[in-house]
Amino acid sequence: MQPVTVLSIAGSDSGGGAGIQADLRTFAAFGVHGTTAITAITAQNTQGVFSVANAEPEMVIAQCLAVLEDFDVRAVKTGMLATPQTVEVVGELARSGVLANLVVDPVLVSSTGHSLMIEGGIQAYRESLFAFATLVTPNIREAAVLCDLDASTIRDCDDMVRVAQHILTFGPTYVLVKGGHFANQRDAGSHAPDVLVGPEGVTVFDAERVDSTNDHGTGCSLSAAVACGLALGRTLPDSTRDAKSFVLAAIKGAASWRLGQGRGPIDHLGWQDE
Repeated sequence: MQPVTVLSIAGSDSGGGAGIQADLRTFAAFGVHGTTAITAITAQNTQGVFSVANAEPEMVIAQCLAVLEDFDVRAVKTGMLATPQTVEVVGELARSGVLANLVVDPVLVSSTGHSLMIEGGIQAYRESLFAFATLVTPNIREAAVLCDLDASTIRDCDDMVRVAQHILTFGPTYVLVKGGHFANQRDAGSHAPDVLVGPEGVTVFDAERVDSTNDHGTGCSLSAAVACGLALGRTLPDSTRDAKSFVLAAIKGAASWRLGQGRGPIDHLGWQDE
């Protein structure tokens, strides 16, 4: 069987937990061929991000074009785009119609609290990229920022639907608001709901909350897994359901790991089951 090809446009994580590294492991887990366009090099580990060197937007696009001209890319995901200029040039590429099944993970801040987007990036996402996305996948904090809200005002699934509908006004087909950071929700200690809003209406993907400090790269992995599903011909809702199950299993698999001294990686490849 010949694998299909997907493309990740994202940053590199030297600690191996998130970014391009997490995307490639996710692609491997789904049996698709992963290609990359690296937007930034980060010096980071499980405890934080210590330095960032952003790629020039022209180099990001050159990587994309090199891949697109040689491979039949069935789906594309974006992660850390780092600068408004890179968001804008990726948006121009998407406007040309060559970024199939585009999944946009609007990475703004790392899980350790380090800013991964410079000033102007939020406006660039809203004005230049979201309109070409099949799916946008913000977490609670990112969704709040994209809607000019305080994250503390998003208290339940109805609020998640409300912000998803607001983000839909920027043009994507679907929005998935992720509830992994949903500290204010009732029963937050046992549930981690994600809310998908799109043409079919509202779907809530609920799951148990796993007590683990090994959750670095979950957002990257989820968006990469959705892109895999789309590349394999699944519907967006089914791809999202599969991605949610994949990430949950990966968090469970790594719950007992002690890789690094901070927020560790997840078990993308099912090593714990072997």
